[in-house]
Amino acid sequence: MTRRLLYALLLSLLLPIGVQAERPEDWFAVREIPDSIFARIKGKSYREGCRVPLDQLRYVTIAYCGPDGNAHRGELICNKYIADDLLDIFRKLYKAGYPIESVRLIDEFDADDIKSMQANNTSCFNYREIAGSRKLSNHALGMAIDINPLYNPYVITRGGKTTISPPEGAPYADREGDFDYKIDEDDLCYKLFKAHGFTWGGSWRQLKDYQHFEK
Repeated sequence: MTRRLLYALLLSLLLPIGVQAERPEDWFAVREIPDSIFARIKGKSYREGCRVPLDQLRYVTIAYCGPDGNAHRGELICNKYIADDLLDIFRKLYKAGYPIESVRLIDEFDADDIKSMQANNTSCFNYREIAGSRKLSNHALGMAIDINPLYNPYVITRGGKTTISPPEGAPYADREGDFDYKIDEDDLCYKLFKAHGFTWGGSWRQLKDYQHFEK
């Protein structure tokens, strides 16, 4: 018996007769941004002057398999045009037992991308510019997502100097190694995002962003 099935059995024994346990499979949903969620993101990921209309965004809840092997509830904000893609991808990742450490709104990290990456947090919408430029990131449009970013860092070399973000991801910049959460072209996460028409930052020439998928 798997740990997940054992957990479900124990939970059912603890519930009063007639009470239906909520299943992780029921957590998968897409909604317009509720007022309660907007209150959490206003002034953080949805900054003053944000040019993305709120009705362009969607609040997505999922189930994911955490490092403890159990089901956890995650939440994302994304563009409405990729909401169904993400729902399908995360549903398949969950069914496969694909490990993800954290899926929390980046607002819980004060919309600080570095803090979110340091916590290996998977996130999507954040109205911000591309690092080192004034151009809006695809995260600002809700059209990009970062998966397990600590172990799949952003790596760029300029003038002989290599920058790794987050800095704590330096041990994982060498992609020849074998380690947990690693995304490469043999990885299920990569295959699912590619099947849905996403571009992977790990295949870029000028820099490598191994955590990043975008449309």
